[in-house]
Amino acid sequence: MNNTIRELRAERGWSQAHLADRLDVSRQTVNAIETGRYDPSLPLAFAIARLFGTTIEEIFTF
Repeated sequence: MNNTIRELRAERGWSQAHLADRLDVSRQTVNAIETGRYDPSLPLAFAIARLFGTTIEEIFTF
């Protein structure tokens, strides 16, 4: 699954660590999601979309 998290995060000037803190996950989890090595759970995907003010479909694509 592809995603735009890295771009969304960069637009806001957030580090992976800052995003991880906001989502209550580890920095390694954010890195794994960004690189496509890990697909987030549905609750985490909703939290990511809510944090960026967009929909899951706009962030994650197959």
